[in-house]
Amino acid sequence: MERARPLVIGIGEILWDLLPAGKQLGGAPANFAYHAHALGADALVVSRVGQDALGRAILDRLAGLGLRTDGIGVDPAAPTGTVTVALDAQGVPTFTIHENVAWDLISAAPAARAEAARAAAICFGSLAQRHPVARAVIREFVGSVPAAAWRVFDINLRQHYYSREIIEDSLRAANVLKLNDAELPVVAHLCNLTGDESRLLAALAGRYGLRVVALTKGAAGSTLWVDGALIRRPAAPVARVVDTVGAGDAYTAALVMGLLAGHAPERIVDEAHRLAAHVCAQPGATPPVPAELRDLFRPVR
Repeated sequence: MERARPLVIGIGEILWDLLPAGKQLGGAPANFAYHAHALGADALVVSRVGQDALGRAILDRLAGLGLRTDGIGVDPAAPTGTVTVALDAQGVPTFTIHENVAWDLISAAPAARAEAARAAAICFGSLAQRHPVARAVIREFVGSVPAAAWRVFDINLRQHYYSREIIEDSLRAANVLKLNDAELPVVAHLCNLTGDESRLLAALAGRYGLRVVALTKGAAGSTLWVDGALIRRPAAPVARVVDTVGAGDAYTAALVMGLLAGHAPERIVDEAHRLAAHVCAQPGATPPVPAELRDLFRPVR
């Protein structure tokens, strides 16, 4: 009998990244859901687009990627979100995120809300909580998943769209935190924590009741704190970096799917690095995932 696919929800912003080479589907929750789906999940994106050509293009793109669209609302007035992306010589992006857009006003249909009750994992960030309407809906969804579900706060600090209150409330709602090495000192300052990397990860876990804390460090690899154990692994090699857009979201999806599959922490980190390296070598955040990477995430029997 075929094993049922776990339901994984990404909730928050969905938008077009306006890259130098053209537009690409973006928004961390959508990128996360795409990669979770590619790795074997039944993935649901909960967000909102405008009643415009860009919004229709997002719905078409999601359908083309094999993702469900029943969690995407359509706003009659607010436009579909866009982000202007500039890349430096190493392919590292700088984002200009435009305001007063549809995903600020997420209002999911009752059928999508009901899905939260059977979710195996939900992923949310800080950016989509910049507006009180979306913040309230995100908090409702996160609070509605089963107690055993993985509740992943993939922090994604962007511009000025975060506060101590948003960060701390989100940490209390989560049992997994994922952040990068640029975000760690910001979060430590907001939470009044001091110490080296190891102490900070343990302190965040202890204060907020987190089971997993993942710290990504680009070419330096990542560190994973899991139930008191600390795992450090080097990054997977990338022959040529095209851009790093979406690599962190791919890592988060791999982390979640590895946890759901019951893999050992060291294996989870290595798998996450391999998927992130693949994304770095392709344009945009949602490139096709080859079969040899998808097969890594088969559940432990």
